[in-house]
Amino acid sequence: QVRLVESGGGAVQVGASLRLACQVSGYPYSSVCMAWFRQVPGKEREAVAAAWLGRSTTYYADSVKGRFSISQDNAKSTLYLQMSDLKPEDTAIYYCAGDPIIPCYSDYVTRSADFSDWGQGAQVTVSS
Repeated sequence: QVRLVESGGGAVQVGASLRLACQVSGYPYSSVCMAWFRQVPGKEREAVAAAWLGRSTTYYADSVKGRFSISQDNAKSTLYLQMSDLKPEDTAIYYCAGDPIIPCYSDYVTRSADFSDWGQGAQVTVSS
């Protein structure tokens, strides 16, 4: 059974940094597309970053390029989202998502409905 458990959310000031972590377990093989999405009330879930586990392929939304970085620690089976220079518009619930089938390219990772597995969400609040 696949399990994604997130940690690391919180409330910070503009310009601060936060790191989200997603503990991943249950996938039978390593080549899995993992992504971070975020959602604010009344809006659709937005893909922020994605990475193909075991490969170097990554995706970033234009709104976070240069500020956010997705990485993985294979030994700890953990996916990270390092967020820097945070802005009020980054305030959202952040979700870790995974799917073992979809190709981890930009044409696919932006569609939240295509991801089969989800974490519980972590609140990130950025205040000015």
